[in-house]
Amino acid sequence: MSELGSIDNPVKFKDQDYDALLQKCLKSAALFSDAVFAANPSSLGIPVDPDPKKAVKWLRPKEITSNAVFVEGTMGTTDICQGQLGNCWLLAALSCLTMHPTLFVKVVPSGQSLSESYAGIFRFRFWQYGEWVEVVVDDRLPVREGRLLFSYSRTTNEFWSALVEKAYAKLIGSYGSLKGGIISEGMEDFTGGIAYSLPVSSRPPRMLWRGITAALARSSLLSCFIHAASVKEIGTVTSEGLIKGHAYAITDTDKVQRTSEEVLLLRLRNPWGFVEYCGPWSDKCKDWDVIDNAQKARLELAKVEDGEFWIGIEDFCLLFNTVEMCSVNPDSMSGEASDDTATPSWTLSSHQGTWVPMCSAGGSRRYPRSFCKNPQFQMILSEKDVDDYDYGEDEEGEEGDGEDDEVGVVVAPVSKTEKQREKKKKCTVLVELLQKYRRQKDKVNFLYIAFHIYKDKPGSLDQPFFSNNSPVARSGKYRSIRSVWRKVHLEPGSYVILASTYRPNQQGEFFLRVYTKTGNIQGFQDFPCTNNYSVMVMSKPVLPEDQFRVQKWFDEKAGSDDRVNAVQFMNLVNSVLEKDYELPLETCRQLIFGEDTGGRGRLSRAQAEKLLTSLRNLQDTELP
Repeated sequence: MSELGSIDNPVKFKDQDYDALLQKCLKSAALFSDAVFAANPSSLGIPVDPDPKKAVKWLRPKEITSNAVFVEGTMGTTDICQGQLGNCWLLAALSCLTMHPTLFVKVVPSGQSLSESYAGIFRFRFWQYGEWVEVVVDDRLPVREGRLLFSYSRTTNEFWSALVEKAYAKLIGSYGSLKGGIISEGMEDFTGGIAYSLPVSSRPPRMLWRGITAALARSSLLSCFIHAASVKEIGTVTSEGLIKGHAYAITDTDKVQRTSEEVLLLRLRNPWGFVEYCGPWSDKCKDWDVIDNAQKARLELAKVEDGEFWIGIEDFCLLFNTVEMCSVNPDSMSGEASDDTATPSWTLSSHQGTWVPMCSAGGSRRYPRSFCKNPQFQMILSEKDVDDYDYGEDEEGEEGDGEDDEVGVVVAPVSKTEKQREKKKKCTVLVELLQKYRRQKDKVNFLYIAFHIYKDKPGSLDQPFFSNNSPVARSGKYRSIRSVWRKVHLEPGSYVILASTYRPNQQGEFFLRVYTKTGNIQGFQDFPCTNNYSVMVMSKPVLPEDQFRVQKWFDEKAGSDDRVNAVQFMNLVNSVLEKDYELPLETCRQLIFGEDTGGRGRLSRAQAEKLLTSLRNLQDTELP
């Protein structure tokens, strides 16, 4: 059997086995009803409309239309239209996926139907932090006033896209949790690839077109968008019919001959399924009048309002700001067309990790006493390689948002020729850090994250080491997004990758993956924060000063039961610890859960004394 978590043996979400559930339903002649993701307001995750006429009903496809099918004909980009949910980022990624059948069947396994062996149960697969997860759903879909509330198909009796959306909502927590996002999240979860943002202005138009063409040939997913200058601008329509702050799928490239001129075109799709570009080379533009019918037939030009349209590359570069690409392998836009679509061979090392407050959540370099406590991963590189691809390694620091931890760092400029010469003497490494489970239920709470790479040296990787040595590479500014990555070129040798949040003592889980050219990586070791270390600190006796402070705090703040809740305990702890070590409320709650409170969730004086002393000792102790 294939390894658990592979596409052939995916992890079963919530331990729901599709085959077993399907057979049970067929045997009992009962349609599947999913108790895990029930047909109720909690699964919707959006406010309930007080108008009774707008009440949401959960209906199966054949209750919506008698001739319902899973797929009508073949799956295509126009199957997906956005409903009353701000998840264009997810649907644009799904539109891109339909262009690549081999990738599509990984997410939407074949053989599913609303007629043959139908039992009201469907399955879909998504990549989640290093493993594929299979999600089972029933086919009850939210309907308002007779229409699907969320994603729908232009072919009104087709339901596969609405069911994919439901499965992804179940995986994340609710439909409401899909509001607002970056298309790279959807691209990565549909492919397991690495997403990459490319400023449109970074390439001349024709070079950009060649790069996009080559990327599509390598089965990369591509999208684009126009930056909105403010929140108010998001969703506004420009005079050209384009929407600001909105994700468009790039589904194809082609070219037409107009007299003696060759015109390079891109095909884009708006996930709304309507509101189209109305400039040169749009569906109804007169530019097409001089193009012969054979060329128009090849491009499948359709003069209908379906959200899909062609645009010339020069106009695209004037109107759009960013292209996002996701490749299953760490390939990239070379900017040059090529007949060779084979991908280079890479080795992947991946690691799961956690930031534990007061233990392994040391924050950025602005907190030198605790920075060394962050999770560290040793990497040994041995074999130099030649990498002709340009995958954004020179973009560091270009982001306008985020938080920077570098003070007074001056880097001498290096010419492009020198850079290329240096790359060919080094090892190519691509590192990506993803924070896990931050998009849950009705909120999205991404931490500011980054990673730093240091040249390993003999001795302890302690506070003096990180204070006296600069990183040889880093992901850039700390950014509040799901993942940060960087492609770098390093000399053969031993290195340490350190993953951190911007502020210390922020709890979270992360996934780190490192790609190197095959044969380049010899060893990889991580240094976890062990439980024994915490136990050693927790066992120390209560300090007299802590006993006095707790007694005074309880006299002033405790309730009638002479106990304090999580908020009161957090305020007590943060009034004692140094300001660099502010403890979050969630950590205080977990500490209280670890105590025997008789189910009250409130600490006694003795429990507060013990925990306060333990935290103070942990703060003052350096990790080995």
